[in-house]
Amino acid sequence: MLRVAAFRSLDVWQIWQSALSTLNPNPTDSCPLYLNYATVAALPSRVSRHNSPSAAQFITRLVRNCLPGGVNRCIVMVCERSEVFASACALARAFPLFTHRSSASRRTEKKTVTVEFFLVGQNNGPIEVATLKCLASATEGVRLAARIVDTPCNEMNTDAFLEEIKKVGKDLGITPTIIRDEELKERGFGGIYGVGKAALHPPALAVLSHTPDGATQTIAWVGKGIVYDTGGLSIKGKTTMPGMKRDCGGAAAILGAFKATVKQGFKDNLHAVFCLAENAVGPRATRPDDIHVLYSGKTVEINNTDAEGRLILADGVAYACKDLGADIILDMATLTGAQGIATGKYHAAVLTNNEEWEKACVKAGRNCGDLVHPLVYCPELHFSEFTSAVADMKNSVADRDNTPSSCAGLFIASHIGFDWPGVWVHIDIAAPVHAGERATGYGVALLLSLFGGASEDPLLNMVSPLGCNGDSPTEDMERDSKRRRLV
Repeated sequence: MLRVAAFRSLDVWQIWQSALSTLNPNPTDSCPLYLNYATVAALPSRVSRHNSPSAAQFITRLVRNCLPGGVNRCIVMVCERSEVFASACALARAFPLFTHRSSASRRTEKKTVTVEFFLVGQNNGPIEVATLKCLASATEGVRLAARIVDTPCNEMNTDAFLEEIKKVGKDLGITPTIIRDEELKERGFGGIYGVGKAALHPPALAVLSHTPDGATQTIAWVGKGIVYDTGGLSIKGKTTMPGMKRDCGGAAAILGAFKATVKQGFKDNLHAVFCLAENAVGPRATRPDDIHVLYSGKTVEINNTDAEGRLILADGVAYACKDLGADIILDMATLTGAQGIATGKYHAAVLTNNEEWEKACVKAGRNCGDLVHPLVYCPELHFSEFTSAVADMKNSVADRDNTPSSCAGLFIASHIGFDWPGVWVHIDIAAPVHAGERATGYGVALLLSLFGGASEDPLLNMVSPLGCNGDSPTEDMERDSKRRRLV
C-alpha cells in the first residue's frame, strides 16, 4: 500500500511539474488538470506602473473563465501578503449574486466556493482571524454593490434602494435620515427633486451617519443613485439606453463600502449621503430651458436633461458641506461616458482640489485593484463652459471637446465653492462599474483602501496610502516586476 501511495504521489508531482512547464503567461495562461477537474493559471510576471501589482483584473477574468464547474469548488490563491486584500476583492467580483435565470430557481443544491491563500515572499506567515473577517466584510461589500447595480429598475427603484439603505443601517445599529418627494422641494433640493419628480417612485436624499467618540474630523461620501437614466426629455437612443440601470453605481459602492468600513471600526465621523432618483420621461419631467434653484442657493439653467447626475450630486455635496460640516467630501458617480475615453475601461477618473489626495487615490487604486487615474483640475480655464445668460450656470458644457469629464466634476465642486478650504474628491466610475454585462462592485475596495488609515483594522491600515505603515505594494515600484504567481 505504501509503494502504491508513493507512485501516486510521484504521478501527481510529475503532472503538476508538467503543467507548470507549459504555462507561458502573456499576459495570463492556464492549463487544465485531471480531465478539467482542476486548472492551474498564471498571472502576469510583470505589470506596468499604472496597474495594480496584484493584477486584480486578470484574477477576476481567470476565475470566471477557468474555474471548473460543480457545487463545491476551491480556489487556492498564491500571492504576497500585500496583495491579499486586492486579490480577495478581485475573486469576489467573479461571483455575482443577482440572477433571474429560471435554472437558478430550480437548483436545490447551494453552490459553495472555498478560497485559500498561500502566502509567499516576505511576511508569509498564517493569515490572522481578524484579517479573514476584514476580507469577508470587504468582499460582502463588493458583492452587495454589484447586486444592486445588476438589478433592473423594475425591482431596484428608489423605494427598493431605500430599503437596502435601511437594511444596512439596521445591521449597523444606525437609523437613516431620509428626505423624500415634496419635502425635497420644500427644503430647497432643486437638483434631486427636479431630476426625479417625473418618476412613479419619488426621489430621495438618504444619509447614514457613523459618529464615534473621539472623532477628529468629518468625512462625507456622496453617491449618485440614478436607478434608471432615460436621459429625460433629452432622451437617449435605443443603443445607448440599455445598461442605464447601472447609473446608481456610485451610491451602491458607497453603501457597500460604508457597511464594511463601520463593521471593521472607523475612528472618524463618516456620513454616507445617497442622492436617489429616476430620470424618467413624463408630464412633470424637467424641460430644457427650465431653471432650478439647487441646495447651494445657485441657479442652474437646464440645457441637457441627460446631464442629470451632476445636479443631484451638487445638492448632495452642498448638504454635506452646510448641514454635516464635512472636512473631506468625496463624491462617486457613473457621471460621464467621456470618462471611459479619458481614462479607459479599467481606471476610474479622479478630479480633486488637493494634489496629495490625487496621489493618494492613485496609490489606493494600485493597492486595492480599483484603478484610478487623474483628470485635469483647472476651473479657471474650464468652468466658463457652463456660462448662462439668465442663470448662475448651465448644467452642460458649450464645447463637448473640452475635457467634458473634468467639466462635469467642476460643476459639482462649484456648489461648495472653488475656494472651499476642505478636501473635495470626485471619482467618475462610469466605465469600470461594469465588465461586459455584469457589474463589478467597483469603488468599495477603493474607499476601504483610501480611508483605511482611519480604520481600526490592521489590514485596511496596510493598504491605505495615507499615513500608514506596512508591506505596501506602492512603497517600492521595483516590486512591479513579480515572480510568476498562480491561481
